Amino acid sequence: MHSLVRKMAIWSIAIACWFCISQSALAGVLSDRIDRYPNWDAQPQLSQHDGELTYPEWFRGRWLATSTLLEQSAPLAPKIVTPGFESNRQYIDKPIKFTVQFIPTDLTKSVKFSTLSLPRLAANLPKSKLIADRAFNGLNIATAYLGASNVKSVAIDSQNPTKQITQLTQDRQLEAFVTGFDREIPTLDQFIAAEVSQQVFRTSSTIYLNTVETITNYQFSPTPTPTITATQISAVYLSPQDPDYFRSIDRAVAIYKYRLDLVPI
Repeated sequence: MHSLVRKMAIWSIAIACWFCISQSALAGVLSDRIDRYPNWDAQPQLSQHDGELTYPEWFRGRWLATSTLLEQSAPLAPKIVTPGFESNRQYIDKPIKFTVQFIPTDLTKSVKFSTLSLPRLAANLPKSKLIADRAFNGLNIATAYLGASNVKSVAIDSQNPTKQITQLTQDRQLEAFVTGFDREIPTLDQFIAAEVSQQVFRTSSTIYLNTVETITNYQFSPTPTPTITATQISAVYLSPQDPDYFRSIDRAVAIYKYRLDLVPI
């Protein structure tokens, strides 16, 4: 039981890592934050709060992903250490494999047509953009970290496309939803994404809340085989409901650094 709880801690970070609109952040803001790692004094102020994070065309399709935890730190230790932090060291340099996919979203769904405007609108409609398949990706990531026998289902809220609900065995649930995101495209083969999400763990007797920030710097290589590599940094912040919240002063209480490798399936 305790080992599963520890796995849930690192898995919840992985969930946030993979679900990091079309409008980009101010040039260099995200790059600068990556350069300042691990000296982060506060949560980032991200400009986007509605819609979905969209990805460049080279993400399209299904990928075999390998996520490797490279290092972790607890900036406020020993005064404040998150549950499962020490046990998560077992994942350092241990590759975790799972399948993810990026799919087109139909941007025409929000367009209202009339018989007068149809020809003009049809000619100027934007092309479909790519988003992460949250239900598909979330199920595969949860299964990779927790084991198939511990995961019952992953669903997306019909009213909020960024709200993911993962049902686990023994009446446990993780609810995660995005509260802010941004992106930068420094070059045609580089993509930087940032996302902040709220996570709520529920069991039959307890509720635990936290905030997770994730910044990922993706690099695309088209030859000889298309591959995507990335450095990913994820930080955990205490929620206002936590007794230690005011002791943390909006600083991260845990920071994890990963390497990601994606190869097409």
